[in-house]
Amino acid sequence: MDNGYAIYLSYNNQEEGFPIPVLPGEISITNEGNTTKYEISGGGEINVIKSPALAEYKFSSIFPVGDLPFTTDLVFEPSYYVDLILKWMETKRPIRFVFTGMSFDINEAVSIESFEWKEVAGSPGLIEYDLELKQYLFYRAQKVVVKKTSSSTAKKTTKKKASRPTDKQNPKTYKLKPGDTLAKVAKQFLGNSGRWKEIQKLNGIKDSELKSMKVGRVLKIPS
Repeated sequence: MDNGYAIYLSYNNQEEGFPIPVLPGEISITNEGNTTKYEISGGGEINVIKSPALAEYKFSSIFPVGDLPFTTDLVFEPSYYVDLILKWMETKRPIRFVFTGMSFDINEAVSIESFEWKEVAGSPGLIEYDLELKQYLFYRAQKVVVKKTSSSTAKKTTKKKASRPTDKQNPKTYKLKPGDTLAKVAKQFLGNSGRWKEIQKLNGIKDSELKSMKVGRVLKIPS
């Protein structure tokens, strides 16, 4: 049967699947806006628009016994269709729903929400069924690690530690001139010539260098 109208169901990237043997007279498609109403005290009702709800597809038909004038090209035994759909439902995985129509097409991953079937009295083997499908969006769950913190720890982590005040000053420097000695420099900057050893230690001057201090050498002066 080829009239530009077809429905195909498949599983696991078309590893299994079949065309619907007898096309339904209609397909119900539901697209809800997913809005929520709130009552504001003294301000009346407001309507908050959210993301659209997932689409739903419903149709009813039969799985016939043998070929009929209105069936598709390939027809299996009714039990084949029933067993396959039930098997797909047990896997808890989505299937592929393909609908080809005259005015629009659908090709989406869907979950099987409901599958009701029964054998028709007076027609041995023939099965009537109702099938409800719902649009499925693929997602990947991510592991979230939650760290437990006490209230005191939380305060410590959220509060930026202030810099500790310091009174440390960078040492002054002095360039030696002709005739300068450490005692003379100590007298000039420290007010006490006896503190020349502090300058010696701060600058790492050896005792053997004291008598031959080079003019132009820069010395650090203690605070």
